[in-house]
Amino acid sequence: QLVESGGGLVQAGGSLRLSCAASGSIFRINDMGWYRQAPGKQRELVATITRTASTNYVDSVKGRFTISRDNGKSTVYLQMNSLKPDDTAVYYCNADITRISGGYAVTNDYWGQGTQVTVSS
Repeated sequence: QLVESGGGLVQAGGSLRLSCAASGSIFRINDMGWYRQAPGKQRELVATITRTASTNYVDSVKGRFTISRDNGKSTVYLQMNSLKPDDTAVYYCNADITRISGGYAVTNDYWGQGTQVTVSS
């Protein structure tokens, strides 16, 4: 339902752009976001964006990462600049999606499969 792309290996100071596209029968996509999980650590919120493009970032990425979305393409992006080794993690896309089922609006939370981002020093 959520397919991510754009991860990879980059040197410190470099940039990557992650994409996450939702598919299937979608009535409305509400909040979308990116999370990450480094080895031995808990999954943490990186950034979120509402349907009206209000954004929120974890302090450690403010000024370096930008989250955006294209509602027409059901896609959320994460532009990551000035990457640091501490940004190394598996990045997961998350979306709150409303679908119509049996005449009712049903809202569920979806996760992507994860994409690896590795930043070398």
